[in-house]
Amino acid sequence: MEEVEAALMKNPISIEKAFAYFGLLLGIFPPASIFFRFLVGGNEETLIIILAVLVNLICAVAGYFSGKLIGRMVLVAENYPWSGMLVVLPFIGIVWGIITGGAGGIIVYVIGALFGAIIAAMVGSVAVPAFTIFHRLLKKGETIELKHFLPLGFGITFIISALILGL
Repeated sequence: MEEVEAALMKNPISIEKAFAYFGLLLGIFPPASIFFRFLVGGNEETLIIILAVLVNLICAVAGYFSGKLIGRMVLVAENYPWSGMLVVLPFIGIVWGIITGGAGGIIVYVIGALFGAIIAAMVGSVAVPAFTIFHRLLKKGETIELKHFLPLGFGITFIISALILGL
């Protein structure tokens, strides 16, 4: 039955692609909201803005490419019972955050990699379980319909960004 439902999808995306796109969103919006909060505080120097944009771009690229690996890890975790999956997912998110935040922060005198990894690990530890719970419920076979992914991916990312902004 699940194979038939999967075959009927108009725009299916694999778990690797879903997590790659989700990583792209997480690499763009939460760091951008952190930089926005910093820049609203009055530090509008051109160099800082350029650095923030560069860090944001690196986080987005790292999130996209590492999302493919994370997707494979989540695929394995989704086959666990719910309780086991929910225990493992925050750790997968932490690994993803360390990769993405560390890559983006490395250009800020290397010490930025530490802070970037810590902040992104916190984001990943929440984002990956939240996304995967819905992914597991909505997927058909190992794919999710694009029309389900888009509100899910953007929704979780924007909620995290809003929390960072204090909204």
